[in-house]
Amino acid sequence: MKPAKDLLKINLFDTKTRALQPLVSSDEKSLRIYGCGPTVYRDAHVGNMRTFLLSDIIIRLAKNLGYEIRFIQNITDVGHMSEDFVEDKILAQAKAESKDPYEIAKIYEARFHADLKLLNITPADNYPKASECIDLMHDLINKLIKKDNAYVGSDNCVYFSAQSFPGYGAISGNRLDSLKPGHRFEYSEDGAKRFHADWALWKAAENRTQMIWNSPWGKGFPGWHIECSAMSLHYLDGFVDLHLGGIDLRFPHHENERAQSNCVIDQEAVALWLHGEHLLFEGRKMAKSSNNVVLVSDLIAKKLDPLALRLCFLENRYRSQMDLSWDSLKAAHQLIQRWREKISVWKLNGSTVNAESNSWVSQITADLCDDLDTPRALQKLRNIEKSQSISDGVKFAIFSEIDVLFGLDLLNSSLKSEELPAHLNEMLIQRQKARSSGDFTESDRLRDLLAENGISVNDGKDGQNWNWLVSD
Repeated sequence: MKPAKDLLKINLFDTKTRALQPLVSSDEKSLRIYGCGPTVYRDAHVGNMRTFLLSDIIIRLAKNLGYEIRFIQNITDVGHMSEDFVEDKILAQAKAESKDPYEIAKIYEARFHADLKLLNITPADNYPKASECIDLMHDLINKLIKKDNAYVGSDNCVYFSAQSFPGYGAISGNRLDSLKPGHRFEYSEDGAKRFHADWALWKAAENRTQMIWNSPWGKGFPGWHIECSAMSLHYLDGFVDLHLGGIDLRFPHHENERAQSNCVIDQEAVALWLHGEHLLFEGRKMAKSSNNVVLVSDLIAKKLDPLALRLCFLENRYRSQMDLSWDSLKAAHQLIQRWREKISVWKLNGSTVNAESNSWVSQITADLCDDLDTPRALQKLRNIEKSQSISDGVKFAIFSEIDVLFGLDLLNSSLKSEELPAHLNEMLIQRQKARSSGDFTESDRLRDLLAENGISVNDGKDGQNWNWLVSD
């Protein structure tokens, strides 16, 4: 990695300090990043994908600036209790599908990785599974017990003593004396805990027969929060430069994780906490009961490029609640198509890298360094596309460089919602070229020819857009 002083700083909003903080490498070797991954009992929906994209934007930017990255994302395949606290989510889904719980976890983890690939999200360096890190959790729990931060309850479960950590609440703003007994995020232990806000690090198996392990405290399974403490500290050598997750994880998960990790190493274990905001779909929170849960596969079924979802996310600031819709996805799909077609035309004139292109690239990179201001960066791209004073060669150079940061595959004109035959794609390119040169007779001829082949072409102020003609 380049010397830290030579690298442009990335400033991000730290949830704990409520202020912009520079992202720095604590060991001057690499940026150590930890992201909370999926609980693999169902398909990740587009709201989850917005959070997972957050790490990708930062990693692309940091790598482009010269940073070395170590990115760890966990897979929760045990220990995540459902909201009614009856049983583990993995076990509940295994019962519903009449499958082995490990098979369920394997199926949905594979789908998670497939969705990441469709959205061009950079894979983590390691995806540790909770079920394979039980020994790490035992070691951490033992240390907490020895430090008097944890204790064995009368029900043979191990609990973290919330009152033993004076800094509790710094991330979420919740005060221990204000938390009500039995709040929905934690289990009810019928008096086994010393304090109502304590949480389980290790749960006794009782009548549970699947996904249980031997431990110094008897057979059982881990609590949800201890998993991330154990994995982040182990795989990132005892410290995390940046911890990512959705805003719903701020409390209690990240609050509890911070308490556990800090008590083990006797200092702050995470330098910067970053949270992405909620996603609505057409004005409502996504929920099975509302029948509005949208998956990446649903976009493909509607012949939309999955990267249209990525573009929609980039059009909004990560710290703002976002309202996604089918109309916005269709508009993003058309914009990606238009940019790919124009880039194919600009490419014919070659790439012109000069002071002008470098200036634009620097400005857009600066927008991203300013707390990931992707909307402002995208607006600059729109202005560059429409500019009459910027040459095609410079436009191509800018879009080529910036697409490394945005990950929209803009230089790949063959990426469409459905495979477009090469000869039709070439017609679109030639038509765009004809319009750009003012040859409207040829442009109209190619439009009619495309229509005969099932392609509808519309011209707007931003250029041409195409869609498949829908048959009656």
